[in-house]
Amino acid sequence: MTKILIIEDDTSFAQMLQKFLVRNSFDVVLSHTELDGEKQLNEQSFQLVITDLRLPDYDGIKLVSELKGKIPVVVMTGYAEVTTAVRAMKMGAYDYISKPFTPDQMLSVIDAALNSKPVATKELTKEIPENSKDKVANKERVAHAGELVLNSQATQKLEEHIVLVAPTDMSVLIIGESGTGKEVTAKTIHQKSTRNEKPFVALDCGAIPKELAASEFFGHIKGSFTGAVADKIGSFEAANGGTLFLDEVGNLSYENQIQLLRALQERKIKRIGSNSEIQVDVRILSATNEDLKAAVEKGTFREDLYHRLNEFSLQIPALKNRHGDLPVLAAYFLGKFNEKLNKQILDFSDEVWDIFKAYHWPGNIRELQNVIQRAVLLTTVEKVQANTLPSELMNPVLETVELGSLSKADFEKEQIINALKRTNYNKSKAAKLLQVTRKTLYNRINYYDLDL
Repeated sequence: MTKILIIEDDTSFAQMLQKFLVRNSFDVVLSHTELDGEKQLNEQSFQLVITDLRLPDYDGIKLVSELKGKIPVVVMTGYAEVTTAVRAMKMGAYDYISKPFTPDQMLSVIDAALNSKPVATKELTKEIPENSKDKVANKERVAHAGELVLNSQATQKLEEHIVLVAPTDMSVLIIGESGTGKEVTAKTIHQKSTRNEKPFVALDCGAIPKELAASEFFGHIKGSFTGAVADKIGSFEAANGGTLFLDEVGNLSYENQIQLLRALQERKIKRIGSNSEIQVDVRILSATNEDLKAAVEKGTFREDLYHRLNEFSLQIPALKNRHGDLPVLAAYFLGKFNEKLNKQILDFSDEVWDIFKAYHWPGNIRELQNVIQRAVLLTTVEKVQANTLPSELMNPVLETVELGSLSKADFEKEQIINALKRTNYNKSKAAKLLQVTRKTLYNRINYYDLDL
């Protein structure tokens, strides 16, 4: 059995990668420090080393150089660190793979390294003309590497449920705050379904005037009402055979809910102004940031429609609850906007990382994306600095706030506890994460009588 050594200080990520490779018939040994990695190399025989170059007090380039010609080395790098990866390859690394990566990408790189097959990234060690086909191919590879591999427990659970429900024809209700990626989740379900070669049609129910909803759903024929200057195909017909995604479905009027329910029950529609019925075969995915159960109890949302839409439900976690995903998402967006804005920013400063971790991200992934796009645009040095961030991120976390029904005291206690958990109860690090002094943190712990 092929034995692989992984050197990675992110314990959860390393364990996840180990489990995946073990399932694919590899014998995997983990090291979380340089010293332990060297110890393992001295005591055991390995056919491949996979190492992160960005470990504390760890010269990954030196290790690559020492193992040159002895053991193939694959280096894992941040999405924006192509320069570092190229340097490692010039020093003897077989290949590199950008975080985040997909499991299939890792298997492909491992297979190539073990069989000494040339791979596309080897071309990066050459001087590639800016407009050459190889340059374009490399950009496509880097973009492909940007497929996200998120490793928080909340996201892993969500992905497990997606894998289970996607191949079925069940209607799925996707619940989550604004900006959490509900449409992305819907598209993922469609892509993993048996309907993936058929259309995916998204309809924003919150943006449709109730007078035009029936036309958006079912279409109309020319002259059927004022403004109907041509025949129009509705979303049900356009999605026939595929998937119809109804975003913010809770915003539909009661009358529109009845129309939608009838179409779901009968699987037949009529264009407005037409007497001809059209048979439709669509899978319905819907999304909401509202509590539809409460709306049913209030009588503003039909209970029968709710059960039609909610054969299976998925709860999208808020970004603040997806510990471990934020660094991956931030690196992904940094790479994305580096390319879009023609920048070569390598990373975020330590101060920016601390601010990111402390902030509660009310706008979730969409807000993170917007913040990083702005920061990349304003940055003129190698790393994103705090002065490029919006003012709302710069305010201390323990500011006076009200988050829905959560009081200031409850919110403050929650932030203190979360910060201490993230720093393994190191109060100095927690104070830095919370952007307060150590003394202030101690005072707040005593004030709330937190038994920590």
